Amino acid sequence: MTSVTVATLMTSSKEDVVSVLGGIYEHSPWVAEAFYTSHVDGTTADSNAIENVRQLFDILSSIVDAATREQKLQLLRAHPDLAAKVEKLKTLTKESQEEQSKAGLDTLTDEERVRFLSLNESYRVKFGFPFILAVRNATKYTVISAVEGRISNTPEEEFVSALGQVHKIAWMRLLGAIDYPNPAGFLTCHVLDTANGCPADNMRIQLHRLSPPDAAGLIAEFRTNDDGRLPGGPALKGSDFQVGVYEWTFYVGDYFARKNTTTTGTPFLDEIPLRFGIDDPTEHYHVPLLVSPWSFSTYRGS
Repeated sequence: MTSVTVATLMTSSKEDVVSVLGGIYEHSPWVAEAFYTSHVDGTTADSNAIENVRQLFDILSSIVDAATREQKLQLLRAHPDLAAKVEKLKTLTKESQEEQSKAGLDTLTDEERVRFLSLNESYRVKFGFPFILAVRNATKYTVISAVEGRISNTPEEEFVSALGQVHKIAWMRLLGAIDYPNPAGFLTCHVLDTANGCPADNMRIQLHRLSPPDAAGLIAEFRTNDDGRLPGGPALKGSDFQVGVYEWTFYVGDYFARKNTTTTGTPFLDEIPLRFGIDDPTEHYHVPLLVSPWSFSTYRGS
């Protein structure tokens, strides 16, 4: 088994559960085995409470959090060393280089490479396990910045931080292992005109999906209603609501021209691109815009 729904997983054999979940935490099938024993084998009614991928992850992560310190340490030590990947990049095949370079480590300059390898070795000596970072959506700058920032942690602080990264990696792996054909999450928007103190009605907005690459492109174009919201409800819902990177484009210059709001000859703000990520298919993401001709702000609402 490689990809199943939560409902199917909850009625599967131990072998199949471990096949699906055994690699979610690096080289630690004991997490999947403990999950099967406590929630799938029929000895507990808790299985009925697990209905989506978020609830499944919460159970798996709680198993790790409740483990002994030695089990957690072994889990940390099971993760591959990013520095080892850097050292091997030049000797790998083209295909393997692409697989190992999601963090942009193949583009390190000689100076950056020396800096990273030095920091990484200091990190390993200080903490006793490899530097771990959820690199799927990271750049080489993120990686270097993270190790620079974390190497000053105390051993206990870094133990907690590293486990947090392990949970992030596990979450992303779980999303790839579990099918969620009709996610409960959805995306909404609301635009407020702070210059005129009113909802921004009739503003043109576009929504693009930037990743995953095979689903990238323009999703839809909208015009806000009298309340500054999208007509017809959520911009994304159901099977269209996918984990990935998105971008709103707000055509605020056109809007303020229609409102006869004073602006400059070359508008300070004309089109506002707002890039954001959706990480959880079970949640409501509300991504609004508060805007004037001179400023804007946003936040993650729900």
